[in-house]
Amino acid sequence: MTTMTYDGYVATIELDEDVGLFHGEVINTRDVLAFQGRTLGELKAAFADTIADYVEWCRERGKQPERPYSGNFTGFPPSCIVASLQPPPGAAKASTHLSRRRWSGPRNDPNQALRAAKSMRGSISM
Repeated sequence: MTTMTYDGYVATIELDEDVGLFHGEVINTRDVLAFQGRTLGELKAAFADTIADYVEWCRERGKQPERPYSGNFTGFPPSCIVASLQPPPGAAKASTHLSRRRWSGPRNDPNQALRAAKSMRGSISM
């Protein structure tokens, strides 16, 4: 599948060999936006004109143009899922905080990190 992008809008492009036209349709909005052209240059110009016409059409009607979907979803899981991921009440709290100094130690002691790792063994619990 071939795609084109203009101002954040993404369109799929198909060739109709019978009539010698490229057809494009914007895929990352709920509104239906389509365009066509005989050459790549015409197709690009038609895509830009379609977006400009769409924005103008929305402005005339007092409607906010639908911005393209980014493909990202930001949300929070339901509290029942968050609760299931936490340890049960009364369980020992996991100690995962380690300071940089504890891991790196003095620069002139290359074995400090190894000693710190050995001393940490068994101290992380869930």
